[in-house]
Amino acid sequence: MTTNNELHVIFGTGPLGKWTAHALTQMGKRVRMVNRSGKAERLPAGVEVVKGDAYDAAWTRDITAGAAAVYQCAQPHYYEWPTKFMPLQESIMAGAAAAGAKLIAAENVYMYGDTKGQPMTENTPYNAHTRKGKVRQAMTEALFAAHSSGKVRVAVARGSDFFGPEDPIYTELVFIPALKGKAVNLIGRADMPHTFTYAPDFGRLLATLGTRDEALGQAWHVPSNAPVTQAALVQLIAAEIGQPVKTMMGTAPILWLMGLFNKNVGEMVEMLYEFNQPFIVDSSKAERALGLKATPLAEMVRATLAFARGQEAVAAGH
Repeated sequence: MTTNNELHVIFGTGPLGKWTAHALTQMGKRVRMVNRSGKAERLPAGVEVVKGDAYDAAWTRDITAGAAAVYQCAQPHYYEWPTKFMPLQESIMAGAAAAGAKLIAAENVYMYGDTKGQPMTENTPYNAHTRKGKVRQAMTEALFAAHSSGKVRVAVARGSDFFGPEDPIYTELVFIPALKGKAVNLIGRADMPHTFTYAPDFGRLLATLGTRDEALGQAWHVPSNAPVTQAALVQLIAAEIGQPVKTMMGTAPILWLMGLFNKNVGEMVEMLYEFNQPFIVDSSKAERALGLKATPLAEMVRATLAFARGQEAVAAGH
């Protein structure tokens, strides 16, 4: 059978949603994306974008009708996680269940809590100790409970802190300042090894999970390179642009003060443990079982710099 008419519905048009759409269209799938505006830039040809309220379960049932797979790549603001994230997931799950579609969720690794620098695998016990970690733990437990009960077929993709084209956070905090000769904004300690995930690799895993039934019922870590320090990442950026890059470290007091003006930044304070000690995500399971590979770090940096240059050109009106 051909796959061109097989519908895949993605909630969220941020970096993960966009890169999932890219991967799915390359597989020949029909893709519908959902956000609050009905508009999105830089999408593959043929992708449909629909405006809607993903918190409305009746609406999500309508928009996902006939879908083979549904992807949860949407999330509320960081500071709204405790009140809004679970209801969002429940509504999207209701749509997927009604359609008989697979539900593929994009997650981070907050549910594992502080592993004291030990590598995290998909078998690492959940031990969330932060507000957002506890939300994420409850959400992933709800997903797998729904899978076990037969309500909906589920698979989960978990990534570490990610960057890449289409990601505004690292682009605006690190890559654009580097291009402008300004200090880049780092968090915690610059000398601790840290796993960084590439946004396109995240999308590729999500699309793979949505098209391979043997992946269902499991969590999968996004294929990522060996951990590097933030200082080493900055050195790679400096080498690529051919000029030194200054750094500014976001410590707890600084982030707390910034949080008075930006709630999302203030939410980073409880996550500093990730950057003050080794933070290592083992992705060998997906690499081995699904045949996926991480994009080389140098290529990640080059592509993100190219995206940052493009964003700056647009901002300058060129």
